Amino acid sequence: MLGVLGGLVFVGLELQQSQRIALAAQQQERASISVDYFAPLIESGISFQQVFFEDSIDFSNPEEVSGFENIIHVLWFIFENDFYQYTQGLMDEQTWKAKLAGVRLLYNKCHARQLFESRRSIFSSEFRSIVDTFTDECAD
Repeated sequence: MLGVLGGLVFVGLELQQSQRIALAAQQQERASISVDYFAPLIESGISFQQVFFEDSIDFSNPEEVSGFENIIHVLWFIFENDFYQYTQGLMDEQTWKAKLAGVRLLYNKCHARQLFESRRSIFSSEFRSIVDTFTDECAD
């Protein structure tokens, strides 16, 4: 009986370690995706800082508008995937809360709201319901 109990404890520890390894692998994959995402921005001379954090886009410049729209779409893909990873237990609560802050920030980029609305119907209902809980800072 003691041997069986010891074996179960060992299996439990192995499962816990496997879960930590899976979480670390997912975090590494998210980091890799982000690096891949920035390469075309660098090549085209578009600053993620200006687009995402400073809203300093020249909307009369078609290249900057295109870069802006592409960045926003990629971010929605990433955040939707983050939500899926979180719901599958592959992202810890602290990381998800940080990602959720990014989702809220992206949703309230008023210049980009039409891009969210054009994608709304292809998001999962669960993801949409989370976004719908945010205060709409663009409603004014």
